[in-house]
Amino acid sequence: MAEWLYEAGIGEARAALVDDGRIVEARIERDDERPRVGAVVAARLSEKAGKGALVTLDLPGAPVATLTAVPAKTSIGAALTVEITRMALRERGRDKPARARIAPEGAEFTDGASLRERIAANGVPVADLGPSDPDRLEEAGWSELIDEVRRGHWPFEGGALWIDSTPAMTVIDIDGAGDTLALARAGAIAAAAAIRCCDIGGSIAIDFPSLAGRAERQEIDALVDAQLPQPFERTAINGFGLMQIIRRRSRPSLVEQVRFDAALADALALLRVAERTAGTGELQLVARPAVADLLSARADWIDMLQRRTGRPVAIRADAAMKGPGHAQ
Repeated sequence: MAEWLYEAGIGEARAALVDDGRIVEARIERDDERPRVGAVVAARLSEKAGKGALVTLDLPGAPVATLTAVPAKTSIGAALTVEITRMALRERGRDKPARARIAPEGAEFTDGASLRERIAANGVPVADLGPSDPDRLEEAGWSELIDEVRRGHWPFEGGALWIDSTPAMTVIDIDGAGDTLALARAGAIAAAAAIRCCDIGGSIAIDFPSLAGRAERQEIDALVDAQLPQPFERTAINGFGLMQIIRRRSRPSLVEQVRFDAALADALALLRVAERTAGTGELQLVARPAVADLLSARADWIDMLQRRTGRPVAIRADAAMKGPGHAQ
């Protein structure tokens, strides 16, 4: 039976929908990724441009958000109450601010639904995991999944996916040898699984191996429809093997979270390992300089780690270290 595994980690919460021992959906919600979708917050109009506008949110750091529409007579500096419809997004080379709309009259301020609240709302059982519990996330393949996301390489029987996010779209290339129709079938199943698992939204291009005839292309079209949960829109595969899929994009995907700030992803992964490291005395975190510097700057994370483990924590940079590092 399918079950959500949920973990309130240091700096981020993690959740995995596990079915038959395999992760089919993976989600991360970081403490610093605010405001959430559905949050209702106070704001001030800071810029108007045509029908849209830019508002400054009354939140720590004074983040900005784009406003889809604003009453014509609203002046710069006016106080507004807005609802977040899309979170801020990181992209290669640029960031996109959150997107908002004017909140309904009388709407109360709220932080928006948390990851824990969202997964509980779909009716699937949720198991809350602590650092002293058996590591069921790891047993289901959490670290292997994150490593695949980090490398952008997703092997499947007979081939592999290469996944990369660009400012325009996420591109999925199906790579392999042998019979092209068999490769396209396996690639379609793997691509749909990766899109669902990582909650990839926006514009997605899948590059299939070239197929000889219309009937073969229609077969793969139907296979994608059967494998990828709605809602989405897509084009048919064209003669060059390309299909475009459009899915709603309201939060950063797992691909964006892991790949666009590698030091942060590795620091949080190291904290997860550190929480589960047995022993007494000083707990040493050894990581490459970028990760060590980030951890050293986050006294709140280190304080929480010390409280959870009951051990003093020391951080050491090692230029030869790869990946998240290790704890001992």
